[in-house]
Amino acid sequence: MQLLKVFNFTRMRYYLFIIVCLIASCGSSTSTPSAIVFQTDFGVKDGAVSAMKGVAHDVDPGIPLYDLTHEIPAYNIWEAAYRLNQTAPYWPKGTIFVSVVDPGVGTARRPVVLKTRSGHYVVSPDNGTLGLIVETLGLEEIRLIDTLENRRQGSAGSHTFHGRDIFAFTAARLAAGEIGYEKVGPLLEKQAVEEIVYQKAAIAGNSIKGNIPVLDIQYGNVWSNIPDSLVAKSGIAHGDSLDVIILHKSNPIFTGRMPFVRTFGDVPEGRPLGYINSLGNFSVAINMGNFADSFKVASGAEWSIMVK
Repeated sequence: MQLLKVFNFTRMRYYLFIIVCLIASCGSSTSTPSAIVFQTDFGVKDGAVSAMKGVAHDVDPGIPLYDLTHEIPAYNIWEAAYRLNQTAPYWPKGTIFVSVVDPGVGTARRPVVLKTRSGHYVVSPDNGTLGLIVETLGLEEIRLIDTLENRRQGSAGSHTFHGRDIFAFTAARLAAGEIGYEKVGPLLEKQAVEEIVYQKAAIAGNSIKGNIPVLDIQYGNVWSNIPDSLVAKSGIAHGDSLDVIILHKSNPIFTGRMPFVRTFGDVPEGRPLGYINSLGNFSVAINMGNFADSFKVASGAEWSIMVK
């Protein structure tokens, strides 16, 4: 009987020990840090990108760090906005994007963290980079980074590398849970986000107008933001002949006529065509040729296209 009491007491102590350990484990566990995705116009020829990642790693070595691209053309805010908008929807809620295309670094332009309605975060200068993603994912809140609190220690004298000293550091603190979003800095008015003015896709009379956001650069195809649904609504159908005008700052760069077809091989080699690209948008090309090079067409907010 005495042996049984000792056994029961020992077993009770064992169960209590397990319960205490479980409680302690639950209380001390931390969630996995959010992923950070970097985008810059730095290129990878020097150590700038690595320095940003080093700052994030120093905050918390467990933060998953990824690259969107570092090949944005220098100072090209439009392309930064486009690539960010192109990529962010495919990443899970809670992902933090650091986008640094910052020709105004060190000036009065505002360092911010934007939270989209989809639950993504973007750490960036508010210089137009955020305009397109706000249109597609929506704007939940935007906060000004308090650079007295959220700045890499010892970097107060640095005015030309905020990507390392402010943006990467703030993103890492947010990803690691060192600060909550409300601790980034003061809340800003939603309408204060800097926008980029460009031609939105629209039907205008008997024409469709749109922007040329990007080129299919490998082949020189010219892509627009005009969706196939708008093409169909306008009455344009495969087999129609189209008048196409491409403009830069309202100045015609290309004026020509071409068929609207399903694919490149539907016209003879060397001939222009209109088609719907892999993103579901109206585009123009030359079969087995380079339309952009042939007619000196580029992309960006100042480039537009008219089709009728």
